[in-house]
Amino acid sequence: MFKFLNPSYVFHLTGKILNFVKIFILPISIIGIIFALFVSPRDYIQGESVRIMYVHVPSAWISLLCFASISFLCILNFLFKIKSASLIYKSLAPIGLVFNFIAIFTGSLWGKPTWGTWWVWDARLTSMLVLMFFYIIFILSYKFIKDDSKALKICTSISVLGLINLIIIKYSVHWWSTLHQQPSINLSGETTVHYSMLIPLSIMLCAFLLYSALIFLMKYRIETIRVKRKRLKKL
Repeated sequence: MFKFLNPSYVFHLTGKILNFVKIFILPISIIGIIFALFVSPRDYIQGESVRIMYVHVPSAWISLLCFASISFLCILNFLFKIKSASLIYKSLAPIGLVFNFIAIFTGSLWGKPTWGTWWVWDARLTSMLVLMFFYIIFILSYKFIKDDSKALKICTSISVLGLINLIIIKYSVHWWSTLHQQPSINLSGETTVHYSMLIPLSIMLCAFLLYSALIFLMKYRIETIRVKRKRLKKL
């Protein structure tokens, strides 16, 4: 158990996982693209534009998952001073920001043929935009605040506020009348997406998760090296 808290062991382990991820990411991505573009049927109402879903939905899910993880790790680090937690959330934040932007951008592309406009101040869209600003402020906080203790307090505050925003994102389509559709995939309820679209969506989600893992592991290893160099300079 304690060896997982050893930075040297974790660094070695991430190298092995990184090599494992590299093996699967390309074939799964190719299969996902083929299914999304050619195997999946066109929607009877939205036509070919529904294929944007295969990028938009996984991007939105990953951006939410990243911020939820960041919030948990920040609170954990604030309460128990687990230094490795900061390396993880610093590695996750840029990934979450990129996927947050992709979700908003592809949502805008999808909105034009579906709603007739690129953007509306819809509750779901607005709360996703707010999340992007939380990401930006969070990253700027740990980048430019030199005092580690002060940076941790600010980052934890931002993450807690952002966590509240995640709840708003989740339930916005239930609480308010919005243009954004109700959830089509429910783990605890009925899923209304046909299997011919659900399978490509699942494969693309897997491909996006593998890509996120690849970037995260590389970023984590860079952050670990940076911390080690910083400690050596102080000696």
